[in-house]
Amino acid sequence: MTDQNDILFERARAVIPGGVNSPVRAFKAVGGTPRFIQRAQGAYFWDANDKRYIDYIGSWGPMILGHGHPAVVEAVQKAVLEGFSYGAPTEREIELAEAILALVPSMEMVRLVSSGTEAAMSALRLARGATGRKTIVKFEGCYHGHADALLVKAGSGLATFGNPTSAGVPPEVVQHTLVLEYNNLQQLDEAFALHGKDIACLMIEAIAGNMNFVRATPAFAKRCRELCTQHGALLIFDEVMTGFRVGLHGAQGVLGVTPDLTVLGKVIGGGMPLAAFGGPRAIMEQLAPLGPVYQAGTLSGNPVATACGLATLKEISKPGFYEALAKKTRTLVDGLKAAAAAEGQPFNADSEGGMFGFFLMNELPQNYATVMTTDNAQFNALFHGLLDRGVYIAPALYEAGFVSAAHSEDDIAATIAAAREIFSKR
Repeated sequence: MTDQNDILFERARAVIPGGVNSPVRAFKAVGGTPRFIQRAQGAYFWDANDKRYIDYIGSWGPMILGHGHPAVVEAVQKAVLEGFSYGAPTEREIELAEAILALVPSMEMVRLVSSGTEAAMSALRLARGATGRKTIVKFEGCYHGHADALLVKAGSGLATFGNPTSAGVPPEVVQHTLVLEYNNLQQLDEAFALHGKDIACLMIEAIAGNMNFVRATPAFAKRCRELCTQHGALLIFDEVMTGFRVGLHGAQGVLGVTPDLTVLGKVIGGGMPLAAFGGPRAIMEQLAPLGPVYQAGTLSGNPVATACGLATLKEISKPGFYEALAKKTRTLVDGLKAAAAAEGQPFNADSEGGMFGFFLMNELPQNYATVMTTDNAQFNALFHGLLDRGVYIAPALYEAGFVSAAHSEDDIAATIAAAREIFSKR
């Protein structure tokens, strides 16, 4: 049988760089041909060969209800009939903003945008504008979108100012970006001691999802808050991935730490292009048209995207939703750990809400350097073994996974059984 995915990939590579519109989709890290998705429903999607997969990426997080939830589809269909885009205010933008603020107590005002990269970039500009400072602190392994100033990796030694990780980013653009090791308290303290008066903000994924699933320790998150307060810097939580994914109040609710600014995306759009950033009124009023910090977007607050987001937030706010989702995710994680242990495979895993991650090692990493010691070949064998058995996980060992409300006990049991079979043949 001719593999339609191969045919589509060949066509795509002729007209799209690498054949994909976002790099991780190309399967370059794991090898093989990416699956071109034709349709999705519930916990599944089907590729160009009409093969069904249990989906654990969920569009990289947004599909917390599963694909094609009836209430969300109905809301989107109604919105489409009313108009795709206006370039003018709508009541639905207000409703979505009100819904977000009701669930995230640290935010008093919010600005809607179209992507997580745009939201993080805008929050960074706002922090610099509000403080009058230039330096930003980020952590190795935390991804905040592809804005120039944030595409930085750590150098060697303490508090090293970063070098660009992408061609096209001039060194002078990142000369004020300070990259530290995640969960390193000593380095954090010394960085603020050296540069505190110049730091505009500290941006962090409080539960990182781009070095797989790595938590900030409670002590580390608390110290980030203390140092920002002490030195007059703003603490920014990037919750594009964790917002409404790990709990109804995000990672800040899980950790009990209040940031100055929060960046949101993914779940708040329900799968449509929508993101946001927000915080206290005094900071947010620095934005145009009220203040001197400029930010704008033609499709911001798109009426179809806001309808999708509102319908999603309504469903996940129902009593018991997160308890059920977390239990389901924990069942998957515990089952995978047991399957690995039964076959003598080094394995560890963690989860929060509907987000999870696993590592082919005996410890849970606390920073990017440890994550990098994972055996790529073993992960690639597991990835392709699962793919062959109709289970789709992220095609890179540095990405977290996602369970939806649509995943059934049978789906999870089938996933665990598939993993055990692969472990037994290693």
